Amino acid sequence: MLSIWAVEGIPEIVAGDDLAAIIGDAVGELQDGDILAITSKIVSKAEGRLVRADDREDAITAETVRVVATRGATRIVENKLGLVLAAAGVDASNTPEGFVLLLPEDPDASARALASALRERLGVRLGVVITDTLGRPWREGQADAAIGAAGILVLDDLRGSTDANGRVLEATVGATADEIASAADLVKGKSGGLPVAVVRGLGHLVGDLDLPGARSLVRSSENDMFRLGTREAWDEGYRAGLHAAQQ
Repeated sequence: MLSIWAVEGIPEIVAGDDLAAIIGDAVGELQDGDILAITSKIVSKAEGRLVRADDREDAITAETVRVVATRGATRIVENKLGLVLAAAGVDASNTPEGFVLLLPEDPDASARALASALRERLGVRLGVVITDTLGRPWREGQADAAIGAAGILVLDDLRGSTDANGRVLEATVGATADEIASAADLVKGKSGGLPVAVVRGLGHLVGDLDLPGARSLVRSSENDMFRLGTREAWDEGYRAGLHAAQQ
């Protein structure tokens, strides 16, 4: 049976805090196969990713690798982690004036470090998912997704198995880490001060710490059918056509 609950007692996190110790003290007893969903904001704060930025737009530009689409003041970009999201993941909410919070520099590495420390501290074989809130193409609203993971199967490849009617599944690959992140957000919420949740009942997904992390969830450019926004695709085609005409 699947059960999910938020962890109470996590204090305000500041740079240099031992996040594994803080979480370990707050979660109580865990079981083999439990998964911790941890909001990226507290990981960023512990890792000192709160940086001075008088202009948030300049901070977004600094974290941007590629502009995917723009509409008004909104920029959808690919950031240094390969994530495609609004504002490169730069967060100015609940931060001091003149500062912004960046995403963890390497969320998978952060997840591995936390999972390793918590496994040793609590004596159980657990997984860790680091979550952040993302918009979704073709869908209204936002949902939490995994940007870092350790000790879990982030993808459940069902290709080659059969459905209830005996038909072979040819394309079904479940994004289990994202599903865990979204489910955990239902109990963590956005403003309740509950940045950690325990997910129990998915022990079959928990494995070694060297399993592929959340970076493997990022679709490669050659498989991305919607790599650019409409205006950006038009501009790129126009420049290519202009260049060909000049040859």
